[in-house]
Amino acid sequence: MNFTLYLWNKSPQSWNAHGLTWQFTYSELTAKRTITAPGFKLDIKVSDTVKFPSPHLWLEAWAKKNKKRLPPQNSEAVTLELELFPKPKPPAEVVQAEVVTEELTPEEESERLFLERKVERAFYEAGRALRELRDRRLYRSTHKSFEEYCRERFGFGRHAANYLISGAAVVENLVTNGYQNQSEEMLTNGTQTEMVTNSAQILPTSERQVRPLTKLEPEQQREAWAKAVETSGGKVPSGRIVKDIVQRIQERTRVPNPYRVGEVCQLIAKDDPELRGKGGCWCIVSEVHEFSCTVTTWEGEITVRLENLKSKDYSEKDCQSMKFLCERLHRLYSDDLEEAARCNLAFFGKLERPYLTALEEKLLEVLEIQKY
Repeated sequence: MNFTLYLWNKSPQSWNAHGLTWQFTYSELTAKRTITAPGFKLDIKVSDTVKFPSPHLWLEAWAKKNKKRLPPQNSEAVTLELELFPKPKPPAEVVQAEVVTEELTPEEESERLFLERKVERAFYEAGRALRELRDRRLYRSTHKSFEEYCRERFGFGRHAANYLISGAAVVENLVTNGYQNQSEEMLTNGTQTEMVTNSAQILPTSERQVRPLTKLEPEQQREAWAKAVETSGGKVPSGRIVKDIVQRIQERTRVPNPYRVGEVCQLIAKDDPELRGKGGCWCIVSEVHEFSCTVTTWEGEITVRLENLKSKDYSEKDCQSMKFLCERLHRLYSDDLEEAARCNLAFFGKLERPYLTALEEKLLEVLEIQKY
Protein backbone atom coordinates (compact mmCIF):
# COMPACT_ATOMS: atom_id res chain seq x y z
CA MET A 1 0.00 0.00 0.00
CA ASN A 2 1.32 3.46 -0.89
CA PHE A 3 0.86 5.33 2.40
CA THR A 4 1.93 8.65 0.90
CA LEU A 5 -1.36 8.72 -1.01
CA TYR A 6 -3.28 8.99 2.25
CA LEU A 7 -2.49 12.59 3.07
CA TRP A 8 -3.41 14.64 6.12
CA ASN A 9 -6.51 16.13 4.53
CA LYS A 10 -8.24 12.75 4.16
CA SER A 11 -10.27 12.05 7.31
CA PRO A 12 -11.18 9.58 8.60
CA GLN A 13 -8.91 6.85 7.31
CA SER A 14 -8.11 3.39 8.72
CA TRP A 15 -5.31 0.85 8.22
CA ASN A 16 -3.79 -2.21 9.91
CA ALA A 17 -0.28 -2.13 11.33
CA HIS A 18 1.61 -3.66 14.26
CA GLY A 19 -1.22 -6.05 15.05
CA LEU A 20 -3.82 -3.30 15.51
CA THR A 21 -6.34 -1.36 13.44
CA TRP A 22 -5.51 2.35 13.48
CA GLN A 23 -7.77 5.26 12.56
CA PHE A 24 -6.75 8.82 11.76
CA THR A 25 -9.23 11.67 12.29
CA TYR A 26 -9.02 15.41 11.79
CA SER A 27 -11.34 17.77 13.67
CA GLU A 28 -12.35 20.79 11.60
CA LEU A 29 -13.55 22.56 14.75
CA THR A 30 -10.47 22.20 16.95
CA ALA A 31 -7.81 21.47 14.28
CA LYS A 32 -6.68 18.42 16.28
CA ARG A 33 -5.23 15.43 14.46
CA THR A 34 -5.53 12.12 16.30
CA ILE A 35 -4.58 8.49 15.66
CA THR A 36 -6.48 5.92 17.71
CA ALA A 37 -6.39 2.14 18.20
CA PRO A 38 -7.57 -0.13 21.04
CA GLY A 39 -5.69 1.17 24.08
CA PHE A 40 -4.08 4.07 22.21
CA LYS A 41 -4.90 7.73 21.57
CA LEU A 42 -2.06 9.64 19.92
CA ASP A 43 -2.36 13.41 19.45
CA ILE A 44 -0.26 14.78 16.59
CA LYS A 45 1.42 18.17 16.70
CA VAL A 46 0.64 20.43 13.78
CA SER A 47 4.37 20.86 13.21
CA ASP A 48 4.71 17.09 12.66
CA THR A 49 2.36 17.26 9.66
CA VAL A 50 5.12 19.13 7.84
CA LYS A 51 7.78 16.53 8.72
CA PHE A 52 5.73 13.51 7.56
CA PRO A 53 3.74 13.28 4.29
CA SER A 54 0.96 11.15 5.84
CA PRO A 55 -0.41 9.87 9.17
CA HIS A 56 0.86 6.38 8.31
CA LEU A 57 4.48 7.49 8.11
CA TRP A 58 4.07 9.50 11.33
CA LEU A 59 2.79 6.33 13.05
CA GLU A 60 5.72 4.26 11.76
CA ALA A 61 8.17 6.79 13.20
CA TRP A 62 6.27 6.77 16.49
CA ALA A 63 6.23 2.94 16.56
CA LYS A 64 10.03 2.74 16.24
CA LYS A 65 10.37 4.76 19.46
CA ASN A 66 7.58 2.93 21.33
CA LYS A 67 8.07 -0.75 20.46
CA LYS A 68 7.53 -1.85 24.05
CA ARG A 69 4.04 -0.30 24.12
CA LEU A 70 2.89 -2.24 21.04
CA PRO A 71 1.54 -5.82 21.18
CA PRO A 72 4.19 -8.53 20.58
CA GLN A 73 4.45 -9.77 17.02
CA ASN A 74 4.16 -13.50 16.11
CA SER A 75 3.25 -14.51 19.66
CA GLU A 76 2.91 -18.27 19.95
CA ALA A 77 0.08 -19.96 21.82
CA VAL A 78 1.10 -21.89 24.93
CA THR A 79 -0.57 -25.23 25.77
CA LEU A 80 -0.80 -26.11 29.44
CA GLU A 81 -1.20 -29.74 30.62
CA LEU A 82 -3.32 -30.11 33.73
CA GLU A 83 -2.69 -32.86 36.24
CA LEU A 84 -5.86 -34.88 36.79
CA PHE A 85 -4.64 -36.13 40.14
CA PRO A 86 -2.24 -33.52 41.43
CA LYS A 87 -0.07 -34.52 44.33
CA PRO A 88 -0.90 -32.74 47.54
CA LYS A 89 1.61 -30.08 48.45
CA PRO A 90 3.53 -30.69 51.66
CA PRO A 91 2.59 -28.33 54.47
CA ALA A 92 4.70 -25.24 54.61
CA GLU A 93 7.39 -25.33 57.20
CA VAL A 94 6.68 -22.97 60.01
CA VAL A 95 9.67 -20.91 60.97
CA GLN A 96 9.53 -18.95 64.15
CA ALA A 97 11.55 -15.78 63.81
CA GLU A 98 12.88 -14.13 66.85
CA VAL A 99 12.40 -10.40 66.75
CA VAL A 100 15.43 -8.61 68.05
CA THR A 101 15.19 -4.95 68.99
CA GLU A 102 18.24 -2.94 69.74
CA GLU A 103 18.21 0.50 71.25
CA LEU A 104 19.94 3.31 69.38
CA THR A 105 22.42 5.59 71.02
CA PRO A 106 21.50 9.30 71.28
CA GLU A 107 23.99 10.02 68.48
CA GLU A 108 22.39 7.36 66.26
CA GLU A 109 18.90 8.71 67.02
CA SER A 110 20.10 12.17 65.98
CA GLU A 111 21.66 10.82 62.78
CA ARG A 112 18.52 8.83 61.93
CA LEU A 113 16.33 11.90 62.35
CA PHE A 114 18.72 13.94 60.22
CA LEU A 115 18.67 11.37 57.38
CA GLU A 116 14.88 10.93 57.59
CA ARG A 117 14.45 14.66 57.18
CA LYS A 118 16.74 14.52 54.15
CA VAL A 119 14.49 11.91 52.54
CA GLU A 120 11.31 13.78 53.43
CA ARG A 121 12.55 17.10 52.09
CA ALA A 122 14.15 15.76 48.90
CA PHE A 123 11.38 16.78 46.47
CA TYR A 124 10.88 20.08 48.33
CA GLU A 125 14.55 21.01 48.07
CA ALA A 126 14.56 19.99 44.40
CA GLY A 127 11.56 22.23 43.70
CA ARG A 128 13.16 25.20 45.47
CA ALA A 129 16.42 24.71 43.59
CA LEU A 130 14.64 24.44 40.22
CA ARG A 131 12.66 27.59 40.94
CA GLU A 132 15.83 29.54 41.67
CA LEU A 133 17.55 28.15 38.57
CA ARG A 134 14.54 29.22 36.49
CA ASP A 135 13.91 32.63 38.06
CA ARG A 136 17.57 33.69 37.99
CA ARG A 137 18.10 32.11 34.56
CA LEU A 138 21.25 30.35 35.78
CA TYR A 139 21.02 28.05 32.76
CA ARG A 140 21.58 30.86 30.24
CA SER A 141 25.33 30.22 29.76
CA THR A 142 24.69 26.76 28.26
CA HIS A 143 21.03 26.56 27.19
CA LYS A 144 18.52 28.79 25.44
CA SER A 145 15.52 27.74 27.53
CA PHE A 146 14.76 26.33 30.96
CA GLU A 147 12.92 23.40 29.37
CA GLU A 148 15.94 22.43 27.26
CA TYR A 149 18.21 22.78 30.30
CA CYS A 150 16.04 20.46 32.46
CA ARG A 151 15.79 17.87 29.72
CA GLU A 152 19.54 17.69 29.08
CA ARG A 153 20.78 18.21 32.65
CA PHE A 154 18.25 16.22 34.69
CA GLY A 155 16.48 14.02 32.14
CA PHE A 156 12.96 15.37 32.60
CA GLY A 157 10.86 17.95 30.80
CA ARG A 158 9.08 21.16 31.66
CA HIS A 159 6.03 19.48 33.20
CA ALA A 160 8.08 17.47 35.70
CA ALA A 161 10.02 20.60 36.68
CA ASN A 162 6.81 22.58 37.10
CA TYR A 163 5.32 19.84 39.28
CA LEU A 164 8.32 20.01 41.61
CA ILE A 165 8.28 23.82 41.69
CA SER A 166 4.55 23.90 42.40
CA GLY A 167 4.97 21.19 45.05
CA ALA A 168 7.62 23.24 46.84
CA ALA A 169 5.27 26.25 46.87
CA VAL A 170 2.54 24.11 48.47
CA VAL A 171 4.90 22.90 51.21
CA GLU A 172 5.95 26.50 51.90
CA ASN A 173 2.29 27.45 52.17
CA LEU A 174 1.61 24.64 54.65
CA VAL A 175 4.61 25.63 56.77
CA THR A 176 4.50 29.43 56.54
CA ASN A 177 0.79 29.75 57.22
CA GLY A 178 0.84 27.27 60.05
CA TYR A 179 -1.15 24.17 59.15
CA GLN A 180 0.30 23.20 62.53
CA ASN A 181 2.40 25.37 64.83
CA GLN A 182 5.92 25.29 63.49
CA SER A 183 9.04 25.26 65.60
CA GLU A 184 12.50 24.72 64.24
CA GLU A 185 15.60 23.25 65.75
CA MET A 186 19.20 22.83 64.69
CA LEU A 187 20.20 19.25 63.96
CA THR A 188 23.87 18.48 63.58
CA ASN A 189 25.33 15.38 61.98
CA GLY A 190 29.12 15.57 62.03
CA THR A 191 29.97 18.74 60.15
CA GLN A 192 26.53 19.01 58.51
CA THR A 193 24.01 21.37 60.01
CA GLU A 194 20.53 22.13 58.70
CA MET A 195 17.27 23.63 59.89
CA VAL A 196 14.50 21.04 60.20
CA THR A 197 10.87 21.24 61.24
CA ASN A 198 9.72 19.92 64.58
CA SER A 199 8.87 16.22 64.39
CA ALA A 200 5.29 16.93 65.54
CA GLN A 201 4.50 18.56 62.21
CA ILE A 202 3.32 16.24 59.45
CA LEU A 203 4.45 17.52 56.06
CA PRO A 204 4.37 15.96 52.55
CA THR A 205 7.23 13.64 51.69
CA SER A 206 6.68 13.30 47.91
CA GLU A 207 5.54 15.45 45.01
CA ARG A 208 2.66 13.03 44.30
CA GLN A 209 1.10 13.89 47.66
CA VAL A 210 0.95 17.62 46.93
CA ARG A 211 0.15 17.58 43.22
CA PRO A 212 -3.65 17.51 43.82
CA LEU A 213 -3.29 20.44 46.25
CA THR A 214 -1.97 22.74 43.51
CA LYS A 215 -5.53 22.94 42.13
CA LEU A 216 -6.74 24.67 45.31
CA GLU A 217 -6.34 28.13 46.78
CA PRO A 218 -3.79 28.47 49.64
CA GLU A 219 -6.40 28.34 52.42
CA GLN A 220 -8.04 25.29 50.83
CA GLN A 221 -4.63 23.61 50.52
CA ARG A 222 -4.13 23.83 54.28
CA GLU A 223 -7.66 22.58 54.93
CA ALA A 224 -7.27 19.63 52.55
CA TRP A 225 -3.88 18.61 53.97
CA ALA A 226 -5.13 18.76 57.57
CA LYS A 227 -8.09 16.51 56.66
CA ALA A 228 -5.79 14.10 54.78
CA VAL A 229 -3.49 13.78 57.82
CA GLU A 230 -6.51 13.22 60.06
CA THR A 231 -7.89 10.57 57.67
CA SER A 232 -4.52 8.80 57.74
CA GLY A 233 -4.53 8.57 61.54
CA GLY A 234 -1.97 11.30 62.08
CA LYS A 235 0.49 9.86 59.56
CA VAL A 236 1.69 11.10 56.17
CA PRO A 237 -1.26 10.51 53.81
CA SER A 238 -0.97 8.84 50.41
CA GLY A 239 -1.49 10.76 47.19
CA ARG A 240 -4.81 8.92 46.68
CA ILE A 241 -6.19 10.13 50.03
CA VAL A 242 -5.15 13.72 49.26
CA LYS A 243 -6.71 13.52 45.79
CA ASP A 244 -10.04 12.23 47.18
CA ILE A 245 -10.24 15.07 49.72
CA VAL A 246 -9.32 17.67 47.08
CA GLN A 247 -12.11 16.37 44.84
CA ARG A 248 -14.63 16.69 47.69
CA ILE A 249 -13.56 20.29 48.29
CA GLN A 250 -13.84 21.04 44.57
CA GLU A 251 -17.31 19.50 44.40
CA ARG A 252 -18.33 21.68 47.33
CA THR A 253 -17.37 24.81 45.41
CA ARG A 254 -18.13 23.52 41.92
CA VAL A 255 -19.32 25.98 39.29
CA PRO A 256 -20.25 25.02 35.71
CA ASN A 257 -17.45 25.42 33.17
CA PRO A 258 -18.53 28.56 31.28
CA TYR A 259 -16.25 28.08 28.27
CA ARG A 260 -16.94 26.33 24.97
CA VAL A 261 -14.80 24.71 22.29
CA GLY A 262 -13.60 27.26 19.74
CA GLU A 263 -13.92 30.24 22.10
CA VAL A 264 -11.08 32.78 22.15
CA CYS A 265 -9.80 33.56 25.66
CA GLN A 266 -6.97 35.45 27.32
CA LEU A 267 -4.49 33.67 29.59
CA ILE A 268 -4.09 35.02 33.13
CA ALA A 269 -0.84 33.70 34.59
CA LYS A 270 -1.43 34.34 38.33
CA ASP A 271 0.89 31.96 40.23
CA ASP A 272 0.81 29.10 37.71
CA PRO A 273 4.46 28.28 36.82
CA GLU A 274 3.41 26.64 33.55
CA LEU A 275 1.96 29.99 32.38
CA ARG A 276 5.13 31.92 33.10
CA GLY A 277 5.62 34.40 30.24
CA LYS A 278 2.21 33.59 28.73
CA GLY A 279 0.12 36.09 30.69
CA GLY A 280 -1.91 38.25 28.28
CA CYS A 281 -1.62 35.79 25.39
CA TRP A 282 -4.79 34.81 23.57
CA CYS A 283 -5.70 31.18 23.10
CA ILE A 284 -8.46 29.02 21.63
CA VAL A 285 -10.35 26.48 23.74
CA SER A 286 -9.93 23.01 22.21
CA GLU A 287 -11.29 20.82 25.03
CA VAL A 288 -13.62 21.60 27.95
CA HIS A 289 -13.14 19.68 31.22
CA GLU A 290 -14.85 19.84 34.59
CA PHE A 291 -12.40 22.17 36.30
CA SER A 292 -10.09 23.15 33.43
CA CYS A 293 -9.78 23.69 29.68
CA THR A 294 -7.23 22.53 27.14
CA VAL A 295 -6.32 25.53 24.99
CA THR A 296 -4.20 26.08 21.88
CA THR A 297 -1.70 28.94 21.73
CA TRP A 298 0.85 29.88 19.09
CA GLU A 299 3.35 27.63 20.95
CA GLY A 300 1.12 24.58 21.33
CA GLU A 301 -1.50 23.03 23.62
CA ILE A 302 -1.66 23.41 27.41
CA THR A 303 -4.29 22.62 30.05
CA VAL A 304 -5.19 25.47 32.40
CA ARG A 305 -7.55 26.00 35.29
CA LEU A 306 -10.71 28.08 34.85
CA GLU A 307 -9.34 30.94 36.96
CA ASN A 308 -6.48 31.32 34.47
CA LEU A 309 -8.86 32.12 31.58
CA LYS A 310 -10.88 35.17 30.59
CA SER A 311 -13.18 35.18 27.57
CA LYS A 312 -12.46 37.73 24.83
CA ASP A 313 -16.20 37.80 23.96
CA TYR A 314 -15.50 37.61 20.23
CA SER A 315 -18.20 36.86 17.68
CA GLU A 316 -18.32 33.47 15.96
CA LYS A 317 -16.77 35.00 12.84
CA ASP A 318 -13.94 36.55 14.84
CA CYS A 319 -13.31 33.23 16.62
CA GLN A 320 -12.94 31.50 13.26
CA SER A 321 -10.48 34.18 12.10
CA MET A 322 -8.39 33.75 15.24
CA LYS A 323 -8.47 29.96 14.84
CA PHE A 324 -7.05 30.32 11.32
CA LEU A 325 -4.38 32.73 12.60
CA CYS A 326 -3.48 30.30 15.39
CA GLU A 327 -2.95 27.51 12.87
CA ARG A 328 -0.65 29.73 10.80
CA LEU A 329 1.42 30.71 13.83
CA HIS A 330 1.66 27.14 15.08
CA ARG A 331 2.94 25.91 11.72
CA LEU A 332 5.75 28.46 11.96
CA TYR A 333 6.73 27.61 15.53
CA SER A 334 9.56 25.18 16.32
CA ASP A 335 12.12 24.72 19.10
CA ASP A 336 15.00 25.88 16.87
CA LEU A 337 13.19 29.03 15.71
CA GLU A 338 15.44 32.09 15.37
CA GLU A 339 15.08 34.70 18.10
CA ALA A 340 13.81 37.39 15.73
CA ALA A 341 11.09 35.12 14.35
CA ARG A 342 10.15 33.98 17.86
CA CYS A 343 9.71 37.60 18.97
CA ASN A 344 7.41 38.26 16.01
CA LEU A 345 5.30 35.19 16.78
CA ALA A 346 5.09 36.27 20.43
CA PHE A 347 3.83 39.65 19.23
CA PHE A 348 1.08 38.00 17.18
CA GLY A 349 0.30 35.77 20.17
CA LYS A 350 -0.65 38.82 22.27
CA LEU A 351 -2.85 40.67 19.78
CA GLU A 352 -5.64 42.61 21.46
CA ARG A 353 -7.92 42.48 18.38
CA PRO A 354 -9.32 39.71 16.16
CA TYR A 355 -7.66 40.85 12.92
CA LEU A 356 -4.30 41.79 11.38
CA THR A 357 -3.41 45.12 9.89
CA ALA A 358 -2.09 45.20 6.32
CA LEU A 359 1.49 45.58 7.59
CA GLU A 360 1.08 42.72 10.06
CA GLU A 361 -0.30 40.47 7.33
CA LYS A 362 2.72 41.22 5.12
CA LEU A 363 5.09 40.50 8.01
CA LEU A 364 3.44 37.14 8.68
CA GLU A 365 3.61 36.25 4.98
CA VAL A 366 7.35 37.00 4.97
CA LEU A 367 7.84 34.64 7.92
CA GLU A 368 5.85 31.93 6.13
CA ILE A 369 7.86 32.32 2.92
CA GLN A 370 11.11 32.18 4.89
CA LYS A 371 9.93 29.01 6.66
CA TYR A 372 8.77 27.12 3.56
